[in-house]
Amino acid sequence: MLDAGWLKALPGVERLVRKAARAAARRGKSLNVALADDKGVRVLNKRHAKKDKPTNVLSYPSGERAFLGDIVLARQTVWREARAQKKSPGDHVTHLVVHGTLHLLGYDHETGDADAERMEALERRILKRLGIADPYK
Repeated sequence: MLDAGWLKALPGVERLVRKAARAAARRGKSLNVALADDKGVRVLNKRHAKKDKPTNVLSYPSGERAFLGDIVLARQTVWREARAQKKSPGDHVTHLVVHGTLHLLGYDHETGDADAERMEALERRILKRLGIADPYK
């Protein structure tokens, strides 16, 4: 799934996504990243999470060892958030790919404060290695 608006809005997005996924995933692991629009993500979110709205990123773990699963990003939501948070779209995309990849690896920020802190700390370390500022400041 590729919404053509991604390529126009953020040239080099595919390279950016690969770099972010590699930084977060363990060696020898693979995953898919779909660059969708809000409409497509809304359908998926309604079907799988029973939420009739788009969201920035969805993660679908595979349960396999080598293939982690799928991540889906919603272009319009990602852009609105980047603008509202005064971040570059590229930095926000990178953060969301890292975030989604960590979900595929079993991290979950919704199960409790300690889990959220552990996941956010790992995100910060990965993003720092990529030259991206702390997204939680």
